[in-house]
Amino acid sequence: MLRAAVIGLGYWGPNLARNFASSQRIELRWLCDLDESRLSSMRSRYPSARTSSDPEEVFNDPDLDAVAIATPVSTHYEVAKRALLAGKHVLVEKPLAANSEQAQELMELARARNLVLFVDHVFLYSPSVQKMGQIYRSGEIGEIRFIDSVRINLGLIQNDVNVLWDLAPHDLSIIDFLLGRAPVSVVAVGESHVANGMVDVSYLHLDYGEVKAAVHLNWLSPVKIRHFMVGGSKKSILYNDLDRSESIKVYDRGVNVDSGEAINRRGLLVSYRSGDVLSPRLDSFEPLAQMLGHFADCIEGGETPISGGDQGLRVVRILEAADRSLAHGGERHPVQT
Repeated sequence: MLRAAVIGLGYWGPNLARNFASSQRIELRWLCDLDESRLSSMRSRYPSARTSSDPEEVFNDPDLDAVAIATPVSTHYEVAKRALLAGKHVLVEKPLAANSEQAQELMELARARNLVLFVDHVFLYSPSVQKMGQIYRSGEIGEIRFIDSVRINLGLIQNDVNVLWDLAPHDLSIIDFLLGRAPVSVVAVGESHVANGMVDVSYLHLDYGEVKAAVHLNWLSPVKIRHFMVGGSKKSILYNDLDRSESIKVYDRGVNVDSGEAINRRGLLVSYRSGDVLSPRLDSFEPLAQMLGHFADCIEGGETPISGGDQGLRVVRILEAADRSLAHGGERHPVQT
């Protein structure tokens, strides 16, 4: 079995620990956090795992294969770099790093040492997003024309990153999963309404050339909405993460434009198509367990990570461009490639 450690036991780390502990392929060997009360609580749940408040003790274990990092964003680079230098495969909670220079260095370091660098873009491993990608790649919806996403909720307000860096990686990683490339430019507007000065409501517009995408993010909404719409030339897909029974719906609805002689005589002739709405059957599995299984496949079998360092870097570069746009009153800013 692969032997793994979890560093950071705040909000997300315990979920990683739970899935490592229940895995048939990965042994939960270490739990690490600076807070002794957290360690004590986790120690009682997983008595076979070693515990430490010092990451160096974890990295110095010669039998350890991999490290999962769920610490604050500002520490991702430092902890991930130390793990890679110690010869460990690394899984990092999103976003990969606090800036693109750090993300680039981590990616190059992992490549030079033949180690897996994996980003915790967990939504990519959900049955819904996997099915959405499958439907798109089958050609059923045709060419993507637009993407529209809404991810709003009341909290959790962060003190170290704004709402873009906190929530947008989910949507940006899904868009990247579908399109496989970075946008040309972005426009971001937003506002801070709380004392810490972090932007808590934001609207992000991304230009992918022939495809335009919009992402609405909000920590202050009294209702929770998670809608992700992919508009195609033939059909469209709605992904509603809160609908547990029918999270994916395929709409055979759209606009048809007649061509030929009629256009010359009367201009464009537009008709509206209103066909069936279908909800495909989805497999049932926990996305995080699926993700960790893929992480193991990448380590043991050399598979290319779906959410590897290259995707993590593209997401960080978009976030940087969005921050520049925010700072300049919503000006359009190019995305580094």
